[in-house]
Amino acid sequence: MRLVTFVNSEGLELPGALLDSDQVVLDLQAAHRECKGGASPALQSVLSLAESGDAGLELARSVVAKAPASAVVARDQVRLRAPIQPPPQMRDFSCFELHLQQCFAAARKGHAMRAADPEAALREMDTSADDSVLKTFNRQPIYYKCNRFAVAGMDDEFQWPSYSKLLDFELEFGCYMGKRGKDITRDQARSFIFGYTIFNDLSARDAQGREMGGMLGPAKGKDFDTANVMGPCLVTADELGDPYDLNMIARVNGEEWGRGNTRDMRWQFEDVIAHVSQSETLYPGEFLGSGTVGNGCGLEQLRYLKRGDVVELEVDGIGVLRTQVGQK
Repeated sequence: MRLVTFVNSEGLELPGALLDSDQVVLDLQAAHRECKGGASPALQSVLSLAESGDAGLELARSVVAKAPASAVVARDQVRLRAPIQPPPQMRDFSCFELHLQQCFAAARKGHAMRAADPEAALREMDTSADDSVLKTFNRQPIYYKCNRFAVAGMDDEFQWPSYSKLLDFELEFGCYMGKRGKDITRDQARSFIFGYTIFNDLSARDAQGREMGGMLGPAKGKDFDTANVMGPCLVTADELGDPYDLNMIARVNGEEWGRGNTRDMRWQFEDVIAHVSQSETLYPGEFLGSGTVGNGCGLEQLRYLKRGDVVELEVDGIGVLRTQVGQK
């Protein structure tokens, strides 16, 4: 199933499923009332559906199979929010080594370009800090906790952070937990995944550059309203199939800025679930991001967004997440 959280014409936030090549949305609760009579607690939200486990998924599938016309609304008549709005917890990992390597190289190049002799400055730069990060990256999964209240959907209005002039996108995808668990082994981890979505981790690079020297964070480089854009839908794990052979493409105003593939993940979601759940309980609906795919952001090319730009992030099997960076 392709699950969504949508806002209808009356302003109500409801769980739904995309049908007919994503051209219409099925109101799951309305479909349940039509097919089975009465409301279902499992269909109050996409989060409650995740919390209800296999029984909830089977219930949702049964109403999707019938899809009564009275519960169907055109996609252009609703507003899509993030699939789970907001998730109970968010963690964003760094799973693609190429992204780190290219960001470090771009940052060094950017600093060197301000020197009288850029080539000499680049040759003389100390790379030990970058090498230390890469050493840690290859030893274990690394991550930070995101601001879950900054989650937005593709139809929400994006707010440009007032303190930033260097705004960037990041092409990521991620998984939602479908079961509660602690000390989950790698072999068990796949069965804990509820589904997947696309994640645009919008970043204020100037703020990020200032704060990362403090060895904590990121903070205001990532934390501002509407920074975490997710969608267009949550594709359940059974429908997506193999998540580790998906093409990922980033476009800005129709121009391709970069592409990669999920097969290049150094750490897969099974690895990160096993790592995070050590002596820590994970809950249904928690989101785990992949981090940026190599070639999946402007920083790697020293290119940044302008107000009004339209960013489209595409991942095979999930769809296209479209964001217009705001004028405000």
